[in-house]
Amino acid sequence: MLRAFVGACLLSTSVLVQTAFAGDARSLQVVVSKSEQMLSLYEDGEVIATSRVSTGKAGHDTPSGIFSIIDKRKYHESNIYSAAPMPFMQRLTWSGIALHEGRVPNYPASHGCIRLPAKFAKSLYGTTSRGVHVIISDADVSLRHIDHPALLQPKDTADDGLMLSDVELRPASFDASLKLVEVAVNQTTSSVKPKASAETNRSPLRILITRRGDREKIMDVQQLLTSIGFDAGVADGFMGQMTETAINGFKRWKGMKTTGPLLSDDFVDALYASAGAEAAPNGQLMVRRDFKPLFEAPIHIKDPHVALGTHFLEVIDMDRDKGKAEWNGLTLENHLPAAARKRLGIDVAEAPGGSNQLNAVLDRLEIPDVIRDKLEAELAVGSSITVADLSHGLETGQGTDFITVTRDRPM
Repeated sequence: MLRAFVGACLLSTSVLVQTAFAGDARSLQVVVSKSEQMLSLYEDGEVIATSRVSTGKAGHDTPSGIFSIIDKRKYHESNIYSAAPMPFMQRLTWSGIALHEGRVPNYPASHGCIRLPAKFAKSLYGTTSRGVHVIISDADVSLRHIDHPALLQPKDTADDGLMLSDVELRPASFDASLKLVEVAVNQTTSSVKPKASAETNRSPLRILITRRGDREKIMDVQQLLTSIGFDAGVADGFMGQMTETAINGFKRWKGMKTTGPLLSDDFVDALYASAGAEAAPNGQLMVRRDFKPLFEAPIHIKDPHVALGTHFLEVIDMDRDKGKAEWNGLTLENHLPAAARKRLGIDVAEAPGGSNQLNAVLDRLEIPDVIRDKLEAELAVGSSITVADLSHGLETGQGTDFITVTRDRPM
């Protein structure tokens, strides 16, 4: 019914569209091409509608990257541009980027938002829900089916408990002057509910795989120092006085210089050896659900000197009884400044794989079995994975999924 309705004309009657799409929004994806000034709406992995759009003009460029709808208003007035009307607004960032009805010439003309023709804006508004992914690309890209042994597959969760948040994600800023939306947190499993009901209520996971940052490295150092008797304080990932004192105490114990960089390679190697720990991990997996941090864990990335690129994958269908999930995905252009490459130790800027970079990057990810089991027990239609060299920025915060910006200004 869904494809028949949208394929015909993407009905302009809002009530009918909302009824037709009820319960199906988690398999929807929106892809916007700035070069083509076109939007494609995907459902179950197939394009079911397209529309002309108008993205940001020179000086007000629409950012490229991986977003999701975090707020919806049938009528909204701009907080930035003189209360300009934004009917059928679907917010992508708290800083002001959104899909909305507006004038759509055949060229970029907005102040950064994505303008849609009136009838399409109304229909799309009735079709989507908060959490639907919106991928904005510089070039014309398409989602495609992907099958790889590293991709997560669903597991029976009849005897598992509810997976709760056990970690605070790294802090991020957002515009507190904008009203946040209430997001319902659904319980994922229950011993008194039928399995079908639990599956229906399961919220999608949002997974980000990236390189470990300084915060994660410092957390490891704090934990290891404390484990061998050098009290580094709370393992919060921040370099406070207790942590500095513990590091220098360890260095004096090992006859190492206490001048120069605190976290030198020699110090890290000596610390891991003294604690009897395996080599330091170089990747980090972070998870959100219902716009909130859930947990994070270290992973290993093969060939860390080679760029990962920027990739997006999402579960579009799933059969838990058969233990099978269908994934689709795409690769975005990767824009890594020279300073970022140097900081991350990347000396090969071109991600391998050519036209099949998705398979190539999945070959390089090693997720510990205990983490994989945890994720597969909670997998749901709409669950997604973003892989990127650069971690999420300040746009990721309260009331958002992971927001990965690949380019926020023209070259």
